[in-house]
Amino acid sequence: MATEKLGIKVENNPPESNLSQLGVRQWPKWGCPPSKFPWTYSSKETCYMLEGKVKVYPDGSKEFVEISAGDLVEFPKGMSCTWEVSVAVDKHYKFD
Repeated sequence: MATEKLGIKVENNPPESNLSQLGVRQWPKWGCPPSKFPWTYSSKETCYMLEGKVKVYPDGSKEFVEISAGDLVEFPKGMSCTWEVSVAVDKHYKFD
């Protein structure tokens, strides 16, 4: 079941049948080493974390959403945030 915090939806370890239905394994891949950087979503992004651990701080908030391997995540269009990557990321992603 997905939860939503600070506008970010996260589903922990969704069943493979859900991932197949979405076509996740055919989406492009992106990765990065441990780092910290700002990001703005010009479109809604859905991603599936294969590896990594990230704290996402939406602009204007002291709170964060932590995402990690096995999470299916949805970021809303227009969100600006800072990614704080503690474990190198490898993910599938799709912009809508």
